[in-house]
Amino acid sequence: MNSSEELAEKYLKTLDLGVVVFEPDGNIPPDFCVGGSIAVEVRRLNQNYEASSGRTQGLEELDIPLRQKMKKYLKGYAPSRDGECWYVGYGYKRPLEPWNSLRPLIEAALLEFISLPTRQRKKIRVTKSFDIDFMKAGVDHGSFFVLGANMDEDSGGWVMAEVERNLRICIAEKERKIAPFRSRYPIWWLVLADHIDYGMDSEDHPRFKSEVMPRIAHTFNRIVLLDPRDFRRSLEA
Repeated sequence: MNSSEELAEKYLKTLDLGVVVFEPDGNIPPDFCVGGSIAVEVRRLNQNYEASSGRTQGLEELDIPLRQKMKKYLKGYAPSRDGECWYVGYGYKRPLEPWNSLRPLIEAALLEFISLPTRQRKKIRVTKSFDIDFMKAGVDHGSFFVLGANMDEDSGGWVMAEVERNLRICIAEKERKIAPFRSRYPIWWLVLADHIDYGMDSEDHPRFKSEVMPRIAHTFNRIVLLDPRDFRRSLEA
């Protein structure tokens, strides 16, 4: 059971609608059955990138591995020199070159910077989708380069618009997934751990229900957004 499913289980148990069973039919939909008749699918509501191929990818699927690779690579690149140490930040957008192609270009940029006779804050465009920024560190971290901040240019945007856009993606994905099993249960719910707006503030709920949800066609009997920090903060969409 992943963290989103654990969150959903806590929420479902508070409804007092019957026994909550995880994966009642094994490793196929639904994720939960409530009271023997309500099938519940669970998913993380996150920001997604839609590739030209039509495939969707959660932004964290690229962001987390890239940051881990950059951190490890920079730490092992070169030791600090007489206490001189530089933070390396990076920004990127999709589609991004694979790491095996990107790494030599990053290395060339690092070499360009480290070879300068006089170093000062500088930004280098590595590819059309990736740039790095050098800023001198105030303390010696033991290595010449230390990972600083990173910016995913595909993230952000007006929050409610992002919730709507990604709701469409998540709903469509789940409807395709449950289609072969739909006839097994009379009622289907979708419960989403909202990692975009964290369940949104209560004053936004009426506008979300009246303006956003009517624009989203779906076949679920109920859609619920949960604050991943507190399962008791829920929004029935």
